Amino acid sequence: MPEPIPTAILLPDGTLAPTPYTAHSLAEVAAHEPQGVYTVARTFHHDRALLLDAHLDRMEKSARLVGIPLKLNRAKLRAALRTLIHRAGYPESRFRITVPRDAPDRVYLAVEPLHPVPERIMREGAHVITVPLTRPNPVAKTTDWVKKRQPAYEQLPPDVYEGILVDAEGFLREGMSSNFYGVLEGTLHTAGEGVLEGITRRAVLEIAPQVLPVEMSPIHKRDVPRLSEAMLTSSSRGVVPITRIDGQPVSDGRVGPVVRRLRQLYDAWTEAHAEPI
Repeated sequence: MPEPIPTAILLPDGTLAPTPYTAHSLAEVAAHEPQGVYTVARTFHHDRALLLDAHLDRMEKSARLVGIPLKLNRAKLRAALRTLIHRAGYPESRFRITVPRDAPDRVYLAVEPLHPVPERIMREGAHVITVPLTRPNPVAKTTDWVKKRQPAYEQLPPDVYEGILVDAEGFLREGMSSNFYGVLEGTLHTAGEGVLEGITRRAVLEIAPQVLPVEMSPIHKRDVPRLSEAMLTSSSRGVVPITRIDGQPVSDGRVGPVVRRLRQLYDAWTEAHAEPI
């Protein structure tokens, strides 16, 4: 079994206290942490991050939406996160920040080694399936959702990379832990509301108009056979091509030029915008 990953609680005075549990991954951490709001992101060049303040803004917004009084001390939080990342010593990390509902002045931190998206998936594309599941409060990133989606994740077939949430009207809203996009008739479509405001999504929406028009409307399930390309994004994974949906190839079943170009532009954007934690 691998060594436990670094975890800690940031106290109001800026010191780090041990957590009452040990864990070997962020998934295990999520099972132990108290109910609240959270965010997950990755590092670049060991101790740099992308749009960290946007992550923290979203945490504070999520907290307001579910009635948690939260104003993060960002200087202390950044310092604690740097300490934990340096203590871990991983070349690149994935980190989790959680604020408990019942003790919002204590911030739970955890760091695990970053495992990039398998090269085969980046080269050949991911297989996703649609899932009749809805996020109760889609604009709030809460630990409740992590627990609700877990049974659906456990039921995904071995060759399926992600589940895409489909609402009652048949629209593909978002992934269980990602944002979803489809290229239809030369336009990039993604849901404009009723989904989590992903941080990587923010960057993609800034970049994408250089490549093709963008429409903030979701793809309907009936239009999946008409898609020329599809992709998902998340802070840990970046831009991931999708080449099969519910077993059906997207277009010719190969990664297309639009997604390939968006991935290149996003990678360049991260190099330009990653900042010291």
